[in-house]
Amino acid sequence: MSQPVIDADGHIIEREPEIREFLGGRYRDLNWTPTYAAFPSLDGWCRGFTSPGQRDNPDPAAWVRFLDECGIERTVLYPTAGLASGLIQDRDWAVALARAYNDWLHARYMQCSPRLIGMAIVPVQAPAAAAEELRRAVAELGMPGAVLPAVTITDRPYGHPDYAPLLEEANRLGCALGIHGAVSLRLGIDQFDTFIKSHTLEHPFGQMIQLTSLLFDGCFDRYPNIRWAFLEAGVGWVPYMMDRMDEEWERRGQRWAPHLTRKPSEIIRGGNLYFSCEIEERTLPYVIDMLGADQILWASDYPHEREHSQYLGDLPEFTAREDISAEAKRKILYDNALRFYGLDRTPAVDTASATATGR
Repeated sequence: MSQPVIDADGHIIEREPEIREFLGGRYRDLNWTPTYAAFPSLDGWCRGFTSPGQRDNPDPAAWVRFLDECGIERTVLYPTAGLASGLIQDRDWAVALARAYNDWLHARYMQCSPRLIGMAIVPVQAPAAAAEELRRAVAELGMPGAVLPAVTITDRPYGHPDYAPLLEEANRLGCALGIHGAVSLRLGIDQFDTFIKSHTLEHPFGQMIQLTSLLFDGCFDRYPNIRWAFLEAGVGWVPYMMDRMDEEWERRGQRWAPHLTRKPSEIIRGGNLYFSCEIEERTLPYVIDMLGADQILWASDYPHEREHSQYLGDLPEFTAREDISAEAKRKILYDNALRFYGLDRTPAVDTASATATGR
């Protein structure tokens, strides 16, 4: 594929025994009872079953091989079990585990290959500590920013003033914050009796809640140096929310959002908000018309939910679409991820990979 590609949202599979080796402080010398997991369950649904041999559980070397197989230049790695980090009740444990995870991710993946770029976990339960860990992850570990779980135990979305220390530090750093769903608790969908129903709504509902909070609480204007991404819910919901929030602002904004001086849709189109699309979304051309092609990302979501072979057709299918221009494809597959994550346009190349491919 001649078109360069950056995967804006891939995933690691946590190896908890390895992560625990990076624990510090009072947790370093304690024994661990292996029947318990370090991260809480995403929501109580059993998500671990798969057919034998059909799903990948890639280590760093396997991730690089997958990039080569698909013709992907780099990937930005998000957690799997760690997407539930916002549900940790013990704030001290949340702080310690976030730090251990970030050190593990840096040592195990980022130092294995410059093509594997890690996004930090920060303990959102303790915003001041989260700000400190974000600063360390960006300044010392070279990460482009952090993932913010769409659902937390705090019952306060990220526009709430409690998160000011974290957002002020992110604004000072000028870094990327990726809001990522997965948890279905606390979204009003707990009554479903099958996982498919919960999974249908958990990602978009979580994203909608956080976007609404951040926008009407003025965070996108108050912290103009933060770049935000809303990941793994597709983009078809974005025009709906633009219209919906514009209507609310026109009718009620003077009283309930007096600090907003622009229409919500103008803020969303302003350049600092990004949304990941699915390659088969039929509404994508319309979203490009409404939002613009400069704020849409492509994400593999590898290795979640599908068999290895099913990923291999994604990029050919997307590049073959005739309802999207070549310029828009280039932006979605490459330019926008460069800008969102603040990446160098000329990446380092793995020596082993370059030798294997003859580059």
